[in-house]
This record gives sequence, C-alpha cells and structure tokens, in this order.
Amino acid sequence: MSPASVRQTGKGGEGGSVLTASAIAKLIDGTLSGDADATIDSVASLDRARSGQLTFCGSPKYAPLLAETSASIVLLAPDVASSPTRASARIVVPKPQEALVSLLPKLYKAAARASGVHTTAVIGKGAQIGSDVSIGPFVQIGDGAVIGDRATIDSHCAVGAGVAIGEDCRIYSNVTLYEGTRLGKRVAIHASAVIGSDGFGYVSSRSGHEKILHVGRCIIEDDVEIGAGTTIDRGSIDDTVIGAGTKIDNLVQIAHNARIGRLCLIASQAGISGSVRIEDGVVIGGQAGFQGHHTIGKGARIAGQSGVFADVPAGETWSGYPARPHKESLRATAALFRLAGMMRQLEQLLGKKP
Repeated sequence: MSPASVRQTGKGGEGGSVLTASAIAKLIDGTLSGDADATIDSVASLDRARSGQLTFCGSPKYAPLLAETSASIVLLAPDVASSPTRASARIVVPKPQEALVSLLPKLYKAAARASGVHTTAVIGKGAQIGSDVSIGPFVQIGDGAVIGDRATIDSHCAVGAGVAIGEDCRIYSNVTLYEGTRLGKRVAIHASAVIGSDGFGYVSSRSGHEKILHVGRCIIEDDVEIGAGTTIDRGSIDDTVIGAGTKIDNLVQIAHNARIGRLCLIASQAGISGSVRIEDGVVIGGQAGFQGHHTIGKGARIAGQSGVFADVPAGETWSGYPARPHKESLRATAALFRLAGMMRQLEQLLGKKP
C-alpha cells in the first residue's frame, strides 16, 4: 500500500488513519467502482454516516437507507451491488459487515499504553511483576500474586493473594480478582467485574444458615472476554472454569462449580446456577436462566429469557419457559394465543344481553 493511500491523522478514537477506496478494496479483496481516490477516516451506520466516513449495506431491505446515505464509501453485498447510492465509491464484497470489522484496526488507534507501576499502587510481599506491565493508580496486588508480561491493570483494581494473571491480559478499572483466581493469556475483564468470590452456598438448620466454606478456584482460560459487572464465583470444593475463547457479556452471573466450554457466547443478564456444565460452542441469549446440575450439549443454542430445567442435547435450539425444543415452544405459544382468542370471543358472547 502506498503512503498516499494511508495517511495517519492522529485522531485516536475518532479515527487513526485515512484510507482511500483503492486501499480498502485491496485490504478486503473487494471489487471497486467509482472514485478510487475517495477517502474516509472513520465508520458509521448507513443512516448516520457523513462525508468522509465508511459504511456498509448487506441486505436489499436497507436499500432505501443506502440511497440516502452521505457516506463517501460503501461496502456492498453482491445482491445490492447495483442499488442506488450517493456514495463516491462502492466496494462489493461477499460479507460487507465482516469486511468492515476487519478494517477497524486500520482506522482506529488503540489508546496509548504506558508501562510501569503507579506510585499509589500497593504491591504485596512476594508478588512477581512481569516485564512491560502497566499498573494504574490505587491498584492493590496481593501477596504472592503473579502478573504476566505486558499485562495492563487499570485504576482501583484489587488482585488477591496468589492470583495469577497471564501475559497480555487487560483488566479494566474497579475489577476484583479474589485469591485463587487464575487468568490465562490475553484475557480481558471489563470494569467492576468480580471474579472468584464465594458462591451462594449454605446449610440450613434450626439455628440459621451456616455458610459453606468455598475452597475451589476460579480458572479463566486463554482469550476469554468478560463484560462489565459480571460475577463469576469460585468453586466450593471443585473449580469454576471458563473455557478458552469464550465471550461473556455484561451483568452475567455464573455460580460456583460451573464449567463453561470453549468458544461459547453468553449474552447479558444470563444466570447460570451451580454445577451447570455448558459444553463447547454453546450460544446463550440474554436473560436466560439455568437450574443447577444440568448439561447443555455442544453447539446448543438457548434463546433469550428461556428457563432451562433439563439437560439440552448437543446442537439443539431451545426456547421458552420452561425451555423446550424451539419448534415445540413455538407450537405451545401458538396454542396459547389461540386459547386467548377463544376466551375473548367467549367473554364477548357472555357479555351480550339477550
């Protein structure tokens, strides 16, 4: 790529570079038509894009927005390749949204990162701090903790005694990592998450509720991302484990002894009870709830707001409350609507005077 096709602007979060249409087409292996020298410095949706921005259109149903967009360059799916647009250049690519995502690192610079330990940070006895680490203001590192190379720990985080944080991890502000927590490499934990706290376990008796001592660990494997405000409990006598590559949204609760497989997706406000087993590649919609001690099979999909009270076979899609195979849930919902309609008709008949 020639220097003329990519120019640094220093805009940081507002756009780090300027790309020409010809440069973009080369980067995403797309077919270009229109002004090859048209430039953009940031991205936006079809309806909000202005001159100097890049957008995309992946479906004919958005053709009216495409016709009105003020974007300078548009990425188009083949079935909208000839749709009207005022953009100076159009680039046709099989999956325009994925292509746009691949361009983001070229356009937006990561925030500057300064290595070192802030003077207000407290480092415990015997803690091991790797090379090129960044530890922010008022961070507390417990005794014997291990911080891997190039890890970043933002302000006001609490890292418990003996916690291990792998290389290239990013811990955002106000995160708490209880003792016994283990993070693999390249883990990202967003603000105010709490990892490794005691699970909700009590033995009830006439004298009250006696707390069960939690002696297990919380293990987060490589390349996991955990959203803001999420809580993941340590195991009671077993470990709680989050598998490599799994992505967890904000405000998710994962209870003690749960095992989450590799490459799972868990949306906001899902609640996973103790000792649930979620196998690899499971997708969980927002606000879904899981009763304890059940297994969700590999590649299963759980719709949002479902209530899961049974094992889910691998590869199946379940929905509803209580959750059941999606087709059954749809039939049950349709039957309820029909029954409601019949009840309304009956009420109208009974309400009529002779």
